[in-house]
This record gives sequence, C-alpha cells and structure tokens, in this order.
Amino acid sequence: MSLLAIVEACGGIGNLVRILIPDSRIIVEIREFDLLSGPAKQQAYNAVLKQVTFDKPVIENKGEFAAQLLEAGKLIAGQQLTDLQPYTKALACEHRPAWHISPPQGLLNDPNGFIYHQGQYHLFYQWYPYACAHKDKYWAHLTSKDLVNWQWQPVALTPSDWFDSHGVFSGHALSNDNELMLFYTGNVRIDEQRDRHTTQCLATSTDGIHFTKHGPVVPELPPGVTPHCRDPKIIRHNNRWLMLLGAQREDLQGRLAIYQSDDLKSWTFLALCGDELGDFGYMWECPDFFKLNNQDFIVIGPQGIKSSSKHHSIEHHNGIVKAKLDEIGRAVLSDFQHLDHGFDFYAPQSLQTPDGRRIMSAWMGLPDEVNHPSSDSGWVHQLTTLRELSYVNGKLIQKPIRELQQLRGQAVVVEQDQSCFDLHSKSFELNLSMQWGSALRLFQSEQGYCEIRLDQATKTLFLDRSNTLMREGDKIRELALPDSECVQLQILADTSSLEIFINNGEAVMSARIFTAKDATQIGIEGNVQIQAAWLLNKAAAPFVS
Repeated sequence: MSLLAIVEACGGIGNLVRILIPDSRIIVEIREFDLLSGPAKQQAYNAVLKQVTFDKPVIENKGEFAAQLLEAGKLIAGQQLTDLQPYTKALACEHRPAWHISPPQGLLNDPNGFIYHQGQYHLFYQWYPYACAHKDKYWAHLTSKDLVNWQWQPVALTPSDWFDSHGVFSGHALSNDNELMLFYTGNVRIDEQRDRHTTQCLATSTDGIHFTKHGPVVPELPPGVTPHCRDPKIIRHNNRWLMLLGAQREDLQGRLAIYQSDDLKSWTFLALCGDELGDFGYMWECPDFFKLNNQDFIVIGPQGIKSSSKHHSIEHHNGIVKAKLDEIGRAVLSDFQHLDHGFDFYAPQSLQTPDGRRIMSAWMGLPDEVNHPSSDSGWVHQLTTLRELSYVNGKLIQKPIRELQQLRGQAVVVEQDQSCFDLHSKSFELNLSMQWGSALRLFQSEQGYCEIRLDQATKTLFLDRSNTLMREGDKIRELALPDSECVQLQILADTSSLEIFINNGEAVMSARIFTAKDATQIGIEGNVQIQAAWLLNKAAAPFVS
C-alpha cells in the first residue's frame, strides 16, 4: 500500500493528525476511528494514542517516497492552519502588555529566527495556540520596520511533518541573498513511552512570508549525545558554515555540538565543545553567537547549575561565555556570566541591525511556569524588551533599544519630598537614583506591590515580588553591588512586567509582576531621586488586524 493510499484508507487528510515513520512502520495518528476504511480498521490500533500502524511499503524510489511524505505534510499543514484561525484572535485581559509581544491565545515561549532581511525585521516565536501548555509548537511570525511596532504575518511553520510532528522547536534564521532560511529542531515522540527523536531541519522562503520545508539536514545525533540536541544557530567562519547546537552528552552533561558545511544543505559533525567548563548543568539550550568589540561570545542556557543565592531555586539559567574559535571552528569557552539577574529571562536570540548594533530578544518566562493570572484569560508569557548589547572596557553593557523612546508620552513630574504618587497607568519609564537603605515600591495598591530594596549592610539589591499575585516561581532575587556608592536605575514597566537596567546597563533584572488592575501607585522610602519619568504609549498590537 502506497503512502497516499494509506492516507485515503485513514479517512483522508482531514482525519489525520500526524504521520510517523520511526522504523519499519508507518504510524498514522487520526481524529476519528469510524472514518477508517475496512482494511485500515484491521491494522494494529492504539486506542490511547489514536494511532494506526501499517507496515512500511517496499520503497523502490526513495526520492519519490520522500516527496510523497513532504506532500502529505503540506496537506496536514493546510488543515492545521485552518484549525488555528479562531485562535489568532487576541483575547482581552487586564494583564496584557501595551507594548511587549504576547500571544493572542495559548502559550508563547522562545523567540526564534530573529533577523533583518530585505528591508525589515523578522521575529518568530514558539507558540502553542490551543492552551496554556507546552505541547506541539508552531512558529508564529511577526515583522517590523522599527523594532517597536510589530505586524502579524501568516504562521510560518506548523508541526505537520514526520520529522517535526510533535513540535517545530526552536532555531535561527539566515538571510542568504534573496532567500530567508529557517533552521530549526524537529521534535517527534514515538509510542506510549514517548521516545524522543530529534533532527535539525530546514525551511526556506523567497518572499519572506511563505515557507517550504525541506526536511532534516542533520538527520542523526552527534556521537555520544542523547536526543536532547536542539536549537541550531548558523554562523560563517573562515569561508565555511558552522551550526551550533545545544546538547546533552550521554553522561548527562550539557555541551555545545558543532557541525560544518560548505553549502548549508550537507552537514558533518565537527566537535563537542565545552569540557573546560566542567560539570556545568545537565543540558545546554538555545546557543547564539556574535562578536562585540572584537570579542566573540556564545550564549548558552545551562540547565541544572546551582545558584549561590538561597532565593534562587530555578534550574533554568541563561548566560554568555567568551569564545575562542580555532581555524576549523572548534570552540573554547570561558568566563560564564548571567545575562539577566531577574526571574524571567530565557532562550535569548540576537540580530545585527543595518547600522551595526547587536539587539537581543528573550522569552520573559521559564519552562516550568504556566500558572500565571493571565492563564485564566487564555494566554501566557511574553517576550522581553529588546535590548542593545555592547562590550566596553571588559564589561558587558545592556540597554533598552533607543527606538523605544518613541513610546514616551506624557512626562511626569515627581516632587522630591513625595513618598507616594499615582501614575494612573501600569505602563511607564522611570530614571532614578537610590541610596543604600532606601526602597521603591512599584505597582502598589491596597492589595500589594513589588519592591526594590537596597540593603546597606550587604550592599545588595533585592527585587521582591512576594506581595503580588504571582502563583508560582521564586519570589526574591538579589544582586550584589559592592562597588556602587549609589544605584542608578532605568525601569521599564508594562502592565504585568518590570525590566530594571542597573548602573547604566551593567546588569539587568527582568520579571513578570501580576498585580491588581488599580495597582498604579509608586511608594518611596528613604533617599530615592526620580530624575525623569514618562507614561508609555501603546505599540501596534502584534495580532491579526
């Protein structure tokens, strides 16, 4: 029985959820058993998974069979795009941001494919549209001319094919002449034990909107690596292409896998790098690579490293390491430091603007946290403020992109002796200085507040969200600032989030902060001088118009 005959026997494309080809079997997951043909009902059937198993036919022409699989994937994708249309409508919610990117419905996580291509910026993100849960991921797609106002585009990738049927996982984009190339991890789970199969896949577009999948370009795992191998980043090094992958060794140590290619289609394994960091987490996710002031950096997300703070219990970390690449592309890593010291910053990606700036986006959330108050309204998580990275006098500096200044609306004048004032808005920017021993309460109301507190004895900044509506996750973050006589802060607030840029960008703390709708007051204790304040206007809604 041919593949197309199997599809028809299973009730046609409209009755198919996915097609799997793990071994000598063809497994078809269906919607309704009653729509199967008589012969199909005689095949092995798993009622729990709603999967029918067929023997794989004798394949005389592998190219023709591969083409049939891709054609079936296109048909499934068409059905998936039709099914998700009602879920592209944004649900109203008092916690929805005014100028950050959030999903219309369902769950958002990693930013993907962040790039400048043919005159505009492209930003994709991991999206499960049907619930606030981590299930089969899609790539939502936004474009922008100014990095502030984002327009919804047709969903770029759906989990439609045998190589990505349980999630079009994270990856990066490459602008290659007139072609926009998306490299991503295809995630597949097999049988009731959910055996994980991962491959690194490619999709391309000539118009920047509609994408054609080409299937796996790295179909096998690196030697000595578990199926936890994902999130490809493509870079150019010494006239060849390199692919960086987050990986887990078989001894459960996180590492960086590197492949090489001359044509972006055929890839060979080069090296597994990072041993010099020692025991540094059981998995590394979401690598990125860039150069700042002639220093190469690689971003990694090590999972399982311990924090020195008693308040930090989360195993998912983010950070940056200095990198030295040898002639063929093997990397030596050193000097890990966190990119963000707050609660909610993960899986960052960066791009270079036409004027040469390095701009970073990240997921303002964490893998294990979905029970936020916004979930009650049918959506969860958002992306961070875009930040510009630089490397000055041996220090990594991060600041909000200058384009955000266009959102500044009414300037707010705060008298220096005021201990409490009401902005009547939860979307604002504050520039201020704080002396040791002082405190600042944001999103304050009778029901609670979030507090920034400077402990004079330990020269430590504490960010405390214990008195908010947060339902899960840590409540306190701390950052030692032993060399600061006073602390300079630039604070960006947007309805249910805070991003705090410390001492002119030497450190950043990002946090989701859920509070009551009327939590628009700011409280001051001690010596806090507000130098400038603005209400921030809304950006264009990043949803279907």
